Amino acid sequence: MFERFTKAARTVVQVAKTEAEELGHTQFGTEHLILAILRTDGALLERAGVRYDEYRAAVAAGDDAAALRSIGIDIDAVRASVEQTFGPGALERAEPAERGGFLFRRSKLPTRLNNGGKKALELSLRVAIMLHDKYIGTQHLLLGVLKEERSTGPRLLRERGVTYDSVLAELKKAA
Repeated sequence: MFERFTKAARTVVQVAKTEAEELGHTQFGTEHLILAILRTDGALLERAGVRYDEYRAAVAAGDDAAALRSIGIDIDAVRASVEQTFGPGALERAEPAERGGFLFRRSKLPTRLNNGGKKALELSLRVAIMLHDKYIGTQHLLLGVLKEERSTGPRLLRERGVTYDSVLAELKKAA
């Protein structure tokens, strides 16, 4: 399937893996693919009001923020209160100190594609076929991600008003 990917689409997958690693995630999925699209070729999403830094912050906050919101806890208010008490950046993830020597080498866990990401890539192929394209580009990746409705990435986009149908309509209008 990857032989059908354009150079830009392959770059998106590579950048998605990098995004996951930078966030400390051991797997990458739809949310990381969207981050990569925003970072490499995000004009369509930016026109829809999705900004890279805001979306990345939402991905970094993860599903915990949504779960807390559902029971009436405002994570932003909690963060502000903690930072007021303990200082700015008190909740930032601390990196353990590097230790040298053979016995103390830190092993880096491999970052691999999760099930939602795999499904989104499969759906991007189906979208390309449906649109009668012989390649898979970033637009197909975005539509494939949006078709994979159960994952974090499309949920975060839907919260921002971006849906499969709205992106498809925008792509057809641009063509």
